[in-house]
Amino acid sequence: MNQYQYRPIRFYLIVFGLTWAFWTAAAVCKDNQAAMTWMFLGLCVPAGTAVLTVLLSKSKALKSDLKRKLIGFYRVHPVNLFSAFTLFVCIVAVSILLSVFFGQSLDQFSFAEGFSFSIKGSSALLTILLASVIEELGWRGYGEDAIAQYGSWFWESVLFGFIWSAWHIPLFFIEGSYQAGLLQLGTGYAINFFISVIPLGFITTWVYVKNNRSMMASIFFHIVVNFSQEKIAMTPQTKCIETIVITVAAVGIVLANKEMFFETDHVGRILEIDNENTADR
Repeated sequence: MNQYQYRPIRFYLIVFGLTWAFWTAAAVCKDNQAAMTWMFLGLCVPAGTAVLTVLLSKSKALKSDLKRKLIGFYRVHPVNLFSAFTLFVCIVAVSILLSVFFGQSLDQFSFAEGFSFSIKGSSALLTILLASVIEELGWRGYGEDAIAQYGSWFWESVLFGFIWSAWHIPLFFIEGSYQAGLLQLGTGYAINFFISVIPLGFITTWVYVKNNRSMMASIFFHIVVNFSQEKIAMTPQTKCIETIVITVAAVGIVLANKEMFFETDHVGRILEIDNENTADR
């Protein structure tokens, strides 16, 4: 059986081309319902591209891998996932405590009454949940492995972090989006968003790999991150501090998991290793 060849360049060109086209349409559209449709289509592009790439690949190994990552609950390591949840709660708490020294209030240790955005009248909560599930299906379903097939998880995290950050660019021009709200507050807050996504990519990679490349673990963690960023009453200024805290946490995770981030045994054989691990069960 021929080994499957991942094609990351093709994958990301399709994802960026279609996503940005749909989100540009959403940005200029005057009809709310039509704008929401364009917005949703753009959100679905990574997942749709990943699933179609796998289904049309003619690779049984790749198809089996996607299925196991999505519904293989045995892949999830509860202790690691709980540690990831606890880590992010600590990141938020430390960020708020540090912000007090810069004039921010401890009242941030509370739940916000609502959400900071509503895209063209849509439900922000539903958007957060859908984004978490759909994004992970695309990124962890094919995108991240397509990069890691050719390099260490460290360099994969660097490259994917920049890609993931840039993917959000059109959202800054869609009225009512979280990113557009940041841009209205000031360019610095928008830049902070781009920067924060990159170290966060290292943490999401850690969760993904330490849970045997489980999409379920990644989805749960993504929901926790998105929800905490919206429901914890952090100010935009505190979120800038949070970026520094996330970066420190990411550095700590890399240093504590150097073997995972810098090993290259998986390079060129992600599917082969996955099959070996499954056979050992």
